[in-house]
Amino acid sequence: MVHKNPQALPTTGRLLGVDVGSKTLGLAISDSRQILASPRPVINRAGWDKDQTKLQEIITQNNIVALVVGLPLTLQNTTSSSTDAATSFADLAEKAFNLPVLLWDERLTTQQAENALFEQRTAGSRQTRGSKKQIKPRLDSAAAVLILQNVLDRLRP
Repeated sequence: MVHKNPQALPTTGRLLGVDVGSKTLGLAISDSRQILASPRPVINRAGWDKDQTKLQEIITQNNIVALVVGLPLTLQNTTSSSTDAATSFADLAEKAFNLPVLLWDERLTTQQAENALFEQRTAGSRQTRGSKKQIKPRLDSAAAVLILQNVLDRLRP
């Protein structure tokens, strides 16, 4: 069963945060004490079978105990095709990896990640469309970091 309550997650061990996109999966991994989320390279989507194989390698190599999947609700708290895609991904992941999966509201995380990366990339210079293209490869993983860090912060007493 996919969860919506972070208390349903194991209290120790590494968590894998996933920002589900149509072309990429943004990834972040927590430390084993579940304090800090760190970005990992994105997975370029190539169909569920190939995505699953890549994710299984990451899960095994990093001793992942649960997944946190971003749930993209609209600002009006309604669902969209992106919400359906994230929910389907969470269901598939839970069955494939036999790990707890948490769906976490990710409203505005991509925008926050973009703003942070723009500030970092363009400190002292003007933002341009070209500079946006330069940060795109890191954007999805930065969003996954924000999603996972929000959960980690919620779990801390």
